Amino acid sequence: MSNSFGQRYRFTIFGQSHAPAIGVTIEGLPSGFAPDIEALAAFLARRAPGQGKYTTARREADMPEFVSGLVDGHTCGAPVTAIIRNGDARPGDYENLRRVPRPGHADFTAAVKYGPSRDVAGGGQFSGRLTAPLCVAGGLALQLLGQAGMSVSARIVSIGGQTDPAAMEKALAGAKQAGDSLGGVIECVCQGVFPGLGEPMFGGMENRIAQAVFAIPAVKGVEFGAGFAAASMKGSENNDPFYFDELGVIRTRTNHHGGILGGITSGMPIVFRAAFKPTPSIGIEQDSVDLISRENVKLTVAGRHDPCIVLRAVPCVEAAAAAALYDALLESRCTQWI
Repeated sequence: MSNSFGQRYRFTIFGQSHAPAIGVTIEGLPSGFAPDIEALAAFLARRAPGQGKYTTARREADMPEFVSGLVDGHTCGAPVTAIIRNGDARPGDYENLRRVPRPGHADFTAAVKYGPSRDVAGGGQFSGRLTAPLCVAGGLALQLLGQAGMSVSARIVSIGGQTDPAAMEKALAGAKQAGDSLGGVIECVCQGVFPGLGEPMFGGMENRIAQAVFAIPAVKGVEFGAGFAAASMKGSENNDPFYFDELGVIRTRTNHHGGILGGITSGMPIVFRAAFKPTPSIGIEQDSVDLISRENVKLTVAGRHDPCIVLRAVPCVEAAAAAALYDALLESRCTQWI
């Protein structure tokens, strides 16, 4: 099913943007694991709405409520289900979208696939709101990866084509004032990764990470290591020479391969970047169509939206990478190390 991810660490995300609640059911957590709820809450707070002048005005606590799978603060072996209640929903802001789809959104394709019964409020199941339960699953995976000596950290590389923080701020201010939006790039680095994780062909670590990252709305591209720049390099430039370090561990002098060769981790840091498109909900009048009258119409988007999704997407990228990495780690332990 498209709302589920993973093999050994498998989770299913449910809910819609303005439904009473959203949530996730997770299988594969080891029995006896005591999640650090405060750390998880802090992780979720990084992507929560309503925290700055360049984020949506919608305010949500985003505090997960565990309704199954925990006994006295420890996992008991049963699937873990967490819900996040939506407290600041305004579905009425979106009623006109049943007739007029927003350019750049999934409104039109959702109408084609699901018909008049679809949930149009805030994009329904296509909303970035669903990255909150993704961060629950990924946040727990981060804690377990930490116990294995691994870490996942992401950062903003650029916004609106600008890489300098001051220039990013200026570009954001200009876009907001104009009722427009910006995209950007987030880079993620996974440290301490064991060599040998992943499989060739369709089970490669690039495949797994990319699948999880593309679940984040607005992601339009993912590159690993040197990425597209490798297409302009010579083999002598792109190849990463091997060597033994002072501990006798095989490393590479450079890391153009981004920590993955043949779909399998090399022991070098996994490095990838995700490109985010500009927020499609903008205050500028746009051309659209009326699905009922079948006429060309003009649309001005109402509601509360982020002028730049990138600002709140950093923990989402970390969560996606962590979930994919922990799933591969569990699979490797089951098939190779034991």
